[in-house]
Amino acid sequence: MTKRRDQLKAMMAPITTLPAAREDRSTRAPVSSGSLKAMGLSLQSLSDDADEAQVLRAQLASGSQVVELDPDLVDPAFIRDRLNIIDGDEFETFKAGLSEDGQQVPILVRPRADAPGRYQAAYGHRRVAALRALGRPVKAIVRELSDEQLIVAQGKENTDRKDLSFIERALFAARLEDRGFSRVAIMASLSVPKGNLSTMISLVRELPEDLIVAIGAAPKIGRPRWEQLASLVKEGETKWREVVSDPNFQTGQSDARFERMLKALVRRPKKPATHVVKSDDGKQVARVERVKEQTRVTIDGRHAPDFGAYLVDHLPEIYAAFQRRADA
Repeated sequence: MTKRRDQLKAMMAPITTLPAAREDRSTRAPVSSGSLKAMGLSLQSLSDDADEAQVLRAQLASGSQVVELDPDLVDPAFIRDRLNIIDGDEFETFKAGLSEDGQQVPILVRPRADAPGRYQAAYGHRRVAALRALGRPVKAIVRELSDEQLIVAQGKENTDRKDLSFIERALFAARLEDRGFSRVAIMASLSVPKGNLSTMISLVRELPEDLIVAIGAAPKIGRPRWEQLASLVKEGETKWREVVSDPNFQTGQSDARFERMLKALVRRPKKPATHVVKSDDGKQVARVERVKEQTRVTIDGRHAPDFGAYLVDHLPEIYAAFQRRADA
């Protein structure tokens, strides 16, 4: 640890000496494969140290520093980007990792002007929830941020890590617009072009927010299938409410809830109403099927080979009798 700290200190110090002349390759001792591996690990360690130094310099330059806060003093952002922060096995795995390895990356917070001593998180909500459950302090960078700076930092951090699902990003964008943020600010927050942002917000407008929240993040479900669900919701609003109200709906994973909802809303074609005409001895003579505005008659030629021809010949007479009855 001391050696690594010395290396980091040396990297941050100004360069005052010129690098030594290159060693003559002809006199260099051969390097074994084990030595190459060790050298590679050493270089990787130095690279990691350099990255840490760069982050540290940026933090010091911006006037921010890492402090430890009580998680109970950290409030969520005014617009939430995640739908399921503490839902399911994934959060338990995340919490177990923090318990074993500790918090490696600090969260970003701003002081709350309306509540002295409290803070509002820009990002890191899962870390706050997990460390609160573990009874540990949370490492945080405290920085003065405007509302727009907060949502840009919030969206940028999640975009870089790519762990927000499509519907979470779309809902986040719509909520930001509802709060009065410009499309330019939202585009900067989510790092999406104007056309994509319009599509995301339009889709969320077609879906009830209660339905989206009930389904959850659905990380494996992309835009086309959410569009399919939106078109089905328009046709059967009462149906999706029935599905959500089922006590067993929330027992499955988010992707499974989406599939269940989609399956419930897809309209399956109704089976045609069927009537079978039988002879006195019980043999099937004809089969009549009614589908929407059509009636289909199928004659079984095995049991009544001449009945089909007879029916065709007498259709005009039968129809005329039907007309007389209708007129009467």
